[in-house]
Amino acid sequence: MSILSLDTDIKFIKGVGEKKAAILASEAQICKIEDLINYYPYKYIDRTLFCTIREARPSLSYLQIKGRITGFRMEGDIKKKRLVAIFTDDTGLMELVWFQGIPYIQQNYSTGVEYVIFGKPNYFNGSIKILHPEIETLTEFNAKLQNKFEPAYSTTEKMKRAYMNSKMIQKLIHFVLSSACDSIHEILPPKLVERLKILPRKDAYLNIHFPSNSEMLQMAQFRLKIEELLFLQLDILKYRLTKNLKFKGFVFPTVGEQFNTFYNQHLPFDLTGAQKRVIKEIRKDLGSGRQMNRLLQGDVGSGKTLVALMCMLLAIDNGFQSAILAPTEILAQQHYKTIIEFLADMDVNCRLLTGSTKPKERKTIHKELSDGTLNIIIGTHAIFEDKVIFHNLGFVVIDEQHRFGVEQRAKMWAKNIQPPHILVMTATPIPRTLAMTLYGDLDISVIDELPPGRKPIKTIHSTDEKRLRVFNFMREEIKKGRQIYIVYPLIQESERMNYKDLEDGLESISRAFPPPEFAISVVHGKMKPEEKEKSMKMFAKGITHIMIATTVIEVGVNVPNASVMIIESAEKFGLSQLHQLRGRVGRGAEQSYCILMTPSKMSYYGQKRIETMVETNDGFRIAEVDLQLRGPGDLDGTQQSGVGIDLKISNLATDGQLVQYTRDIANEILEEDPNLDLPQNYYLKQELIKKKKTTIDWSVIS
Repeated sequence: MSILSLDTDIKFIKGVGEKKAAILASEAQICKIEDLINYYPYKYIDRTLFCTIREARPSLSYLQIKGRITGFRMEGDIKKKRLVAIFTDDTGLMELVWFQGIPYIQQNYSTGVEYVIFGKPNYFNGSIKILHPEIETLTEFNAKLQNKFEPAYSTTEKMKRAYMNSKMIQKLIHFVLSSACDSIHEILPPKLVERLKILPRKDAYLNIHFPSNSEMLQMAQFRLKIEELLFLQLDILKYRLTKNLKFKGFVFPTVGEQFNTFYNQHLPFDLTGAQKRVIKEIRKDLGSGRQMNRLLQGDVGSGKTLVALMCMLLAIDNGFQSAILAPTEILAQQHYKTIIEFLADMDVNCRLLTGSTKPKERKTIHKELSDGTLNIIIGTHAIFEDKVIFHNLGFVVIDEQHRFGVEQRAKMWAKNIQPPHILVMTATPIPRTLAMTLYGDLDISVIDELPPGRKPIKTIHSTDEKRLRVFNFMREEIKKGRQIYIVYPLIQESERMNYKDLEDGLESISRAFPPPEFAISVVHGKMKPEEKEKSMKMFAKGITHIMIATTVIEVGVNVPNASVMIIESAEKFGLSQLHQLRGRVGRGAEQSYCILMTPSKMSYYGQKRIETMVETNDGFRIAEVDLQLRGPGDLDGTQQSGVGIDLKISNLATDGQLVQYTRDIANEILEEDPNLDLPQNYYLKQELIKKKKTTIDWSVIS
């Protein structure tokens, strides 16, 4: 009979108590027994493997040796005394050292007894030693060796100081699995467990912590990954179903004068197949009667803005207004300039509203928005202001939406009785598995073609020793009438970080490219907005040849004549950021180049990023590598959004097929039983309600 339940507070477990429970809660988020059994090992040690003292090397992560203690001695003074034991097997001698718990060791361990010692080897004073080894008699070891693999658990310094090390966690889990085993009931429908041929839940927990063999460990991992990802997908899809029922969408049945006139007379170039496909997907949404929530992914220069504009023309044809929200003034101005050029000869009223808009013009915009004569508003956070009242807002485009706060977006939806259709655009390619999870409640469209005539950017890796060769190449490009970006990770020199900095770079570039033959613009985050704007305009107009900048130019600068992007200390940038920066060039018809400057020696991760950039221009391939290198929580747009995906055992970088597999299963379940009211789904529903308190709030995202 079970003594404990999964909901039992951790402090009631023997050997824990209030103090240790508080440390487990703050350091490892373990509050209940259920949290403890979901605290999975990060590795397993094969305790059937032994080595000899002769084979011991300090490079080994651990040693396990059978032998005897031949004697003890005390070393050091009163302040720093240590106990040293001489340990021997048939091949040699080594020392075991204790700085703490000395009286316990002296009382419990003696010479002549056969022991098994386990620990990390250290090389000190010409010989191998093990500090504070695990030690037990060979008889004790053989008696308890039921499992080949011993689990190892992550612990923090604070946990270790409170004697909550990996061994202690292991003992606690062993105890609760024995005492609370009957509380672990099956939460997946029995037919699904049978169909998927997965371990029962109880067996999965026993084998994830104390696997009897590698096959059982794999089966336990598979079962628990399926369960974790299935609940994640059920959560997302159920929220999506609820939202679709709750929010009816405006119907845009008409493809009218504005859309047709633009398509037939003003389209600047033929649409790519990908653009046509995406417009078709959006048009289907706009005629469905449900509120559209669609994510549009596409590399820099793939034509997302043109697609957005054509959808806004559909809104106008159906009597609705549209808005484009951009995270920065530069990007808002960029969108405005692009759309005004597209609409040059058309009768469409389009305005720009930012923090810099003058009061008189602002007043006009407010009036035209409220009386419906303004068709398209493009702006920044200024659009969220209470004074901004729409006549009939039907379509909203959000560019790089992770830069907008939840409350701000909520203000936007409140500007209409019925929420408008939403198109979220991002130039940061998101791997399919992550997009399915992070943006799981949004339909996803991808523009995976560049407009015709665009030449792929050539990416070159160059080390600091070849800088003069790079300078010569820059001069040749400037002679051809081209312009150049040079991006630095820092503005000023830093003692903590060995990166190239803008101030030092400006000095050396000014010497190598002196006036009046060459002109240089400088842009960085510490400059006043008007100074930054002036510097960018000079570069955009071709007055300056070189722009020296930090990553403030990552988005929103469009200079088709710029053909070279040089990134200093490139190994220090994330892959998606390198890809975004590279996208600043290659916007004209001429061949463009991205030069990645690094020292000759780099870390493994730095080297991998540089190799990936040189090998491919495919943003989605780059995003996949980025996901593998950095993990989902660090990717651009996920950390900033405040959205954390707390996966205990699954990995979005490596479990992509399982993500799709569980999504299909979740869809099947919800198609048959949308509210999870059928008897077989009772536990699914209860678990989903419980998890809802700790998992992602999807309304934060959409």
